[in-house]
Amino acid sequence: MLTMGVQAQTTYHRADSIKICQLLQEASRHASPLWFARQFLGVPYVAHTLEVNDKEQLVVNTRGLDCTTLVETVTALTLCVERGQRSWDDYLNMLRSLRYRDGVLNGYPSRLHYFSDWIVNKEAMGYVTEVQEPNPPFTAEQVLDINFMSQHPQMYVSLTAHPEQTDMIRQQEEKLTGKTFRFIPKSALLNTRLLRSVIKDGDIIAITCNKKGLDIAHLGFAMWKNDGLHFLHASYLRKKVVEEPQTLYRYLQKQPSHTGIRIVRLKR
Repeated sequence: MLTMGVQAQTTYHRADSIKICQLLQEASRHASPLWFARQFLGVPYVAHTLEVNDKEQLVVNTRGLDCTTLVETVTALTLCVERGQRSWDDYLNMLRSLRYRDGVLNGYPSRLHYFSDWIVNKEAMGYVTEVQEPNPPFTAEQVLDINFMSQHPQMYVSLTAHPEQTDMIRQQEEKLTGKTFRFIPKSALLNTRLLRSVIKDGDIIAITCNKKGLDIAHLGFAMWKNDGLHFLHASYLRKKVVEEPQTLYRYLQKQPSHTGIRIVRLKR
């Protein structure tokens, strides 16, 4: 049964609040994003967990995660603990600040649906910074051409139920289109020595793609091992949150539409 927190405009299960509060209390003051991410290993991969209400609510679900909700959950926990904010309300406020444009929940279009939009907005709010240098390894340039949601509204429950929202999404896409970001092409991920000086454990890895109308295909957290760069992610293929056993280089070689990675770091 879902519990509705009216004041916080929140949908969650009791198990979610217990899990979050437990982590907030157990974590050390300097707990890393990777530490928090590892607390969710084995959690099933579940898509569309935010699409449970006709009216947009702040959904908290720690029992099923996709790549985006894993990143949001871990980022919110990390920033809360870093700031000494360890209550359930603190977490809800942080999650809302991360998930919505300027931290304001105002309907479905206020949710940051494209991760490039998320990066830009959260950078402006002082939560993260995108790493785009040195060159090399940031030798490639991504010029956004965003229109996937407005071109495929039938794929989104809210846009199907409320077609008037598609115009608002289209306006957001138009503002993103033309923005340029530097990224590391997947061919460069073999240069472990150089990458170790640029990418840190726990950095957010945003995998770029060449799929028409999209910017980012997948998200995870950087994780260094002896054989190179790996990542921790909510895996559609493995159906759960895992520390990917193959290197990120090998993983990306098996994904023809994936072109490289952008790096986002929490400001701490």
